[in-house]
Amino acid sequence: MSSHGTLVQDPVEQYLTGLSRALVGPRRRKADLLAEARDSLVDATEAYEADGFGPREAAERAVADFGDLAEVVPGYRSELGIAQGRRTAVLLVLVMLAQPIVWLEGVWSWNQQPVSDNPLVLFLNDLVQLVGMVAMAGSVLALVATGIGLRVPLVRDRATKLTARFALSSCAAVSLIGLLLAITSATVHGNGAAGLGAVSGFVIAPLLLVSRSAHRCLRLA
Repeated sequence: MSSHGTLVQDPVEQYLTGLSRALVGPRRRKADLLAEARDSLVDATEAYEADGFGPREAAERAVADFGDLAEVVPGYRSELGIAQGRRTAVLLVLVMLAQPIVWLEGVWSWNQQPVSDNPLVLFLNDLVQLVGMVAMAGSVLALVATGIGLRVPLVRDRATKLTARFALSSCAAVSLIGLLLAITSATVHGNGAAGLGAVSGFVIAPLLLVSRSAHRCLRLA
């Protein structure tokens, strides 16, 4: 409390508040990083107090040693980006693993036996399967890259951006082809509402969640 009755915030708490406001990312990882920062600052403060400094001066020195927010925040954002990349890879794997069920032949209107073997429907059906397999393989590689791959500096430096860009490309490609297939198949089979509804609910909606996570990766990378 100052002479004017104004509450003076502890330097460590003030610093951690600023750090928290500057960081956006996976909550659990953010909480872990802030907890680690708090522990380091508390330990440094206690060390200065053991050397004879008063509590406030000890805290101020600990904060000064830790570094200005402008210098510290980029490193923390990078860590959050890695965590967001891992989350994006997991989401992409889960969504892509579900696609073979979604596109199971004979289950939905767009993959019934085509009337008069419509060549465009056949082409789009083959294309979505091919793109889906590539996306699935890439999502597994992204999962490995954002996991044990982080031990390799070259991979660690690029994993977040590559995962985000691959996820966005896969989401766009699968969503577009799926939508075209549903529309084209609806023209052939005359069951547009069911096809578009299934594609929207089981393909586009989940991939939008993956895309959102990927966009967060790019902001943090």
